Amino acid sequence: MERRRLSRTINNSPNITMRLFIIIVLISQSIFSQKYYTRTGSTGFKANVAAFEPVQALNKSTSAILTNDGRIASQLFISAFKFRVALMQEHFNENFMESNEFPKATFKGHIKDLDVKSLTGSKEVDIKGSINIRGIDKEIETKGTISKVNDKVILTSNFILLPGDFNIKIPSVVRKKIAREITVDLNYEFSKKK
Repeated sequence: MERRRLSRTINNSPNITMRLFIIIVLISQSIFSQKYYTRTGSTGFKANVAAFEPVQALNKSTSAILTNDGRIASQLFISAFKFRVALMQEHFNENFMESNEFPKATFKGHIKDLDVKSLTGSKEVDIKGSINIRGIDKEIETKGTISKVNDKVILTSNFILLPGDFNIKIPSVVRKKIAREITVDLNYEFSKKK
């Protein structure tokens, strides 16, 4: 009886070893890839043309996550953009962005040569990734500034998008009132995920 138990234990030891290995790998990944997050990131855009009503809006509810090694992902709801003029907001959601059909915009990418743990002060960074608007992916590269203040990591950046790249049709009636290039500004204050 004792020999059978011993032989079962010996025969099951590869399973135990494999389980132990998997547990160690999972623990080490969570330790070495610290994550920072925000649910109140600020994303704004401007499509102003001189002599016309400013076309600009701000979304203060962007969710984003940043890993210690610079991987970044963000998501925002299109309908959360707030305009000064309610009619602009309505046209933006219904006619241009079709936010009922395409409710979210996302970004997945990487901040090159970033190690958040060793970050001190402020540093200019290169950001590269894919943005998805209206179900269409577009690769972008831009510069940004990242800084660490106490336990917070702050990322700011701006870049240009073209409406045509995302199949956004601007009616000829308002075409002269909206810039051909849309300037997007972001300001994310990340907290350490616990």
